[in-house]
Amino acid sequence: MIYRLHYAPDNASLIIRLALEELGVPYDTVLVDRASKAQRSEGYLALNPNGLIPVLETPHGALFETGAILLWLADTHGKLAPALDSAARGDFLKWLFFVSNTLHTELRILFYPAKYIGDDADHHAALRLGLQKSLAAHLQKLDNLASAHHSWFASASPSILDLYVVTLIRWLALYPKDGAHWFSLADTPHLYTLASQVECRTSVKAAINAEGLGPTPFTAPRYATPSEGSAT
Repeated sequence: MIYRLHYAPDNASLIIRLALEELGVPYDTVLVDRASKAQRSEGYLALNPNGLIPVLETPHGALFETGAILLWLADTHGKLAPALDSAARGDFLKWLFFVSNTLHTELRILFYPAKYIGDDADHHAALRLGLQKSLAAHLQKLDNLASAHHSWFASASPSILDLYVVTLIRWLALYPKDGAHWFSLADTPHLYTLASQVECRTSVKAAINAEGLGPTPFTAPRYATPSEGSAT
């Protein structure tokens, strides 16, 4: 089973790349050139009518939405998530969907306020201030979760939830470029430990090489320097 990942460097497709590498399954990649708005092209919209990255082509059709792709991969390959009949499945799912539906969504609004409230700079500043408070509260909840010694989060073997969270942490340290100074990973020490653990994995090293993420992509991230395409 060979997959095809439609990606842009350091976009949400990075989370899917990390999962594919962690699973050790073969996949090809197709660059979605954001500079030319390739995600809005007719061909790409045929795969994802929402025009968002990523898309994963599978033998069963094209998948979109980061959380959905991650969960499909985990269930298909029986790794990176509690099994369907596991007592931990419900707790795992509620936090996975919290990260996908709440944390990731608020990050998108923080990074792209004009898409949601127009171009007024004062409105952007007010929105970002509110989001920073909200995001700080979300991260504290996840830090508490990471301290609870669950087998499916911040444990010895990563889950799709781990891969999702550390990537969002990376972006919070980098974006928006003129307003990321409010965030410090040191404020959530258990998430810092998680980021450190994941950062050393072979799957992450493959992503670093492919997307130019730098040697410490989660604990001390720098802007990506990919060999092709652009992160923004």
